[in-house]
Amino acid sequence: MSETRFPFDWVDAFTDQPFGGNGCAVVHDDGALPVETCLSFTRETGLVECTFVGPSDVADAKVRYFLAEREIPFAGHPTIASVASLLERGVLRPGSVKLETGAGVVAIEIGEGDLPLITMTQNAPVFGEEVDPDLVATVVSLDASDIIAPPQVVSTGLPFCVTLLRDHAALRRAKLDVAALGRFREAIRFEDADVMEPYLVTLEGATPAGNTFSRLLLAPPNPAEDPFTGSATGCAASYLWARELIEAPSYVAEQGHWMGRPGAAQVEVLGPSFAITGVRVSGKGRIVMSGDLRLPDGG
Repeated sequence: MSETRFPFDWVDAFTDQPFGGNGCAVVHDDGALPVETCLSFTRETGLVECTFVGPSDVADAKVRYFLAEREIPFAGHPTIASVASLLERGVLRPGSVKLETGAGVVAIEIGEGDLPLITMTQNAPVFGEEVDPDLVATVVSLDASDIIAPPQVVSTGLPFCVTLLRDHAALRRAKLDVAALGRFREAIRFEDADVMEPYLVTLEGATPAGNTFSRLLLAPPNPAEDPFTGSATGCAASYLWARELIEAPSYVAEQGHWMGRPGAAQVEVLGPSFAITGVRVSGKGRIVMSGDLRLPDGG
């Protein structure tokens, strides 16, 4: 039986170590694969997200982003992973490049060296509605008193309900209630798009180097938790800066340490707190394996 092979790289993003940060399989398909095949591949890997990359008429490359159950317009750690893979394969070079995504064209800066720092400038945040703390608390099995600022929907390309918790103890107790998540999604919308699960943030790092520590609990058919969420990091940074909950617009965001997959991003909110123009989120991507997706011709 004849078959077509599509090369891929498995990249751990927001880390410089293998098996840290958040993994993403980057498939170089030149836009050839249908949505259902992309979804099936993502489910096959067991990863939270996979990307499919190819040429673009408006940027240096085009990236499509997939969860296990649907395509999404943008995601953070898969952007870092995709750039690392495109760089490895010679499609991109160090310097300033652009990616075409479902959320628009994203500016990227690629540093020098064997494991360069990759910086994406996420869109200016769009602030959606504030959400009843009681509703959010039921989704993550906490008390409303564990939430110390009004939860709010924020998007820099993908909408999250940013939820600030009082401490690590509350963060550790959080557990996703899938039924409550369904009620949350029925009640909360953002420009006719599903809002992602609540992104839980604390103003204390997992290590002395960090300034925030976060978790994102996920509903089936996704894995139970996301090791590092780069798009939500941009949303949270915008939320914290706009509400003057952080003293400076630059800091280190940490996530994944309790999962044994520590990840970190350098974050910089652009513009004053009352007029944010974008968010720079930087991290590294380490390729841990490469191979081919082999599909029979003719379906």
